[in-house]
Amino acid sequence: MGRSYRQLGLDERIEIYRLHADGKSSREIGDAIGRHHTTVGRELKRNSRQTKIWLGGYNPRRAHELAARRREWDCRFKLERQPDLRKIVENGLAMGSSPEQIAGRLTLLNGPTVSHESIYRFIYHRSAQKDYWHRLLPRRKSRRGHFGKRGGSSASFIKQRRPIQERPTEADTRTQPGHWEADYMLFAKYGHNLLVLHERQTRFTIVEKLPHRRARLTACRIAGNLRHIPQHLRKTISFDNGTEFAEHYRLHQSLGVSTFFCDVRSPWQKGGVENTIGRLRRPLPRKTNLETLTAKQLRAHVDQLNNTPRKCLGFLTPAEAFLKISTGALQT
Repeated sequence: MGRSYRQLGLDERIEIYRLHADGKSSREIGDAIGRHHTTVGRELKRNSRQTKIWLGGYNPRRAHELAARRREWDCRFKLERQPDLRKIVENGLAMGSSPEQIAGRLTLLNGPTVSHESIYRFIYHRSAQKDYWHRLLPRRKSRRGHFGKRGGSSASFIKQRRPIQERPTEADTRTQPGHWEADYMLFAKYGHNLLVLHERQTRFTIVEKLPHRRARLTACRIAGNLRHIPQHLRKTISFDNGTEFAEHYRLHQSLGVSTFFCDVRSPWQKGGVENTIGRLRRPLPRKTNLETLTAKQLRAHVDQLNNTPRKCLGFLTPAEAFLKISTGALQT
């Protein structure tokens, strides 16, 4: 993306075949034909696979025909057929817009139209071709849909567990403040995590870096973060079924809040905190090393989140909305 790329020609493929047969490495072949060694490695891997009608191995003429067929297959995508529209979409993604925002904006401005589904399909098609367009998506997901369900759930081991269906209706409709959601934001390095607390009505967020996710520490730090909040602003809190929340009943004693748990493998039932974690992923991607992240830097990211105007709040910021309900100025 953003760089000119010249497709391999038949002569280059013949040279790749000859040098590969002589036992040369991908790096040596790349140096000989003026190509990057990853291009050579990808060419050999992609076009040497065994199929029902091919016993395997690299053949330059067959590889050239397969490449031509793939380019013809690409043209089923509107963004492949219209380079100008593709550039508009790519620029929009690079600026942080989602496919739905790009498609809606183009329609509003009476520009060239494309559906957000067409954009998604093209993105994941390009990623499959090692062009990695998915890295421009706000959450940088490499695939869509429901992932495979593995193993059982720890829900049966959580004492005093109450299902989310028993949570007050006011929490579901966000018509009353004081209903929270909690989850951990995990990172690539083992033991690196952030505890995230999210108030459903105002979208106000509290984030804390903890050394581990053990249940007792989790319950203590949730209580510590909510203890100084007025009683009418801490009514319930919802979790997923992770064992880190197994000692939730301690919050009943220390805070007087009711706790509820999502259905198994249904994190969308606490969608507020899931959305918040997605927003935090932009400045704090999964590969972030929390050892180098200072408390001041973390606080700056959280402050930016809490001070961003939200359409759902009438363009108030979460911090402003939370301050209003804290002082009793917001009518609920």
